Amino acid sequence: MAEFLLPKNSRMKEGKTFKAIGAKNVKRFRVYRYDPDSGENPRIDTYEVDMDKCGPMVLDALLKIKNEIDPTLTLRRSCREGICGSCAMNIDGTNTLACTKACSEIGGDVKVYPLPHMPVVKDLVPDLTNFYAQYASIKPWIRTQSAPPDRERLQSKEERAKLDGLYECILCACCSTSCPSYWWNSDRYLGPAILLQAYRWIADSRDEDTGERLDELEDPFKLYRCHTIMNCTRTCPKGLNPAKAIGEIKKLLVARQG
Repeated sequence: MAEFLLPKNSRMKEGKTFKAIGAKNVKRFRVYRYDPDSGENPRIDTYEVDMDKCGPMVLDALLKIKNEIDPTLTLRRSCREGICGSCAMNIDGTNTLACTKACSEIGGDVKVYPLPHMPVVKDLVPDLTNFYAQYASIKPWIRTQSAPPDRERLQSKEERAKLDGLYECILCACCSTSCPSYWWNSDRYLGPAILLQAYRWIADSRDEDTGERLDELEDPFKLYRCHTIMNCTRTCPKGLNPAKAIGEIKKLLVARQG
């Protein structure tokens, strides 16, 4: 008989509750907590935050929790401007950036988890080692065969415009960790973010290694585990379309066959 229960050491339990005594404008944040070194199960801690003394974004609230309520909370953050991708996490059921997600957009309790289906280093920090190794595997730089020019390699405005919607990717991993195909095949499927980045270099007129790049991607798992579920495009906090980029790679592979 099949068993569908999580292993005992993976089942979440209720954690601590931190009250905001005397506050009138209170919002509750239910935050995933896990320390693999402790040997304890994951838990959900509840924090009441006085929103009259807090910034508008979820990241503001998390930093207030860490700085004023519970310094043991662990998270990543850097730019606070939606550029670095460090604060990517699952908020209210959607992968997004904590620095650009407003608390006012969420009704009821704010539920905060790390990016799904990734190993957790601690609390809200996922282990992105495999993700960055996959990024390195596509050799994300201009690869040329010709001799270097005396000055920079030029592009026309039309050639440059082909990179719009690609170069803006900040490698936050929101799209890849929303993709069921990546959940089940992340050891071999590159995932939406990396494939979008791969197409960014294929589409670049200055790159002279298109054939080899396509050879490297023509693989049953690296590329073709994409089943156009579109979670990636729906969740991208930068409004990009990884599914379209993946489709363009597939079209190029078909075109060169015949």
